[in-house]
Amino acid sequence: MQIETPPSEKPYEKPEGERRGLVIVNTGDGKGKSTAAFGLALRAHGRGKAVKIYQFMKVPTARFGEHRMFEQIGIPIEGLGDGFSWKSQDLERSGQLARDGWEKAKAAILSGEFFLVVLDEITYPLIYGWLPLEGVLETLRARPKHVHVVLTGRRCPPEIIELADTVTEMTLVKHAFKAGIPAQRGIED
Repeated sequence: MQIETPPSEKPYEKPEGERRGLVIVNTGDGKGKSTAAFGLALRAHGRGKAVKIYQFMKVPTARFGEHRMFEQIGIPIEGLGDGFSWKSQDLERSGQLARDGWEKAKAAILSGEFFLVVLDEITYPLIYGWLPLEGVLETLRARPKHVHVVLTGRRCPPEIIELADTVTEMTLVKHAFKAGIPAQRGIED
């Protein structure tokens, strides 16, 4: 590790553009895409802003840690899928669930009712061909000016990355799973 001298001057100029809703993408093979989106949801909720979370791969009955906590504090979270594709009994049904779920998410985005809409794991229905990319792009472009949208998942389509205001790629450096350590409740659920 190299020791650095803390900056003594502000390292940037304050932007003078207008405040508006952002499109934020968390992608890549590393951990933390959904966790970062949930952190933004908590931050917005803490400021009294309306938030809605849609999870495209989780089942509606999911009871992971985030569901339990968001339920306690009043952030609506909705599973739209039927789990990981390799667990699906019917991939055609999985695709239909994604399309039906997208209609709900699209309506929430365009309604202007929410300050922040999280589209967790939306990249998978896109790259599996279950959702038309152009419809998602059109919705992101047509959203009310104040609505922020966060999209998560691996292999985000380049067209969404191009449209986005902020893109973070989580890079896998090391993962406990590869060392044979199973997922830990409360950390990876």
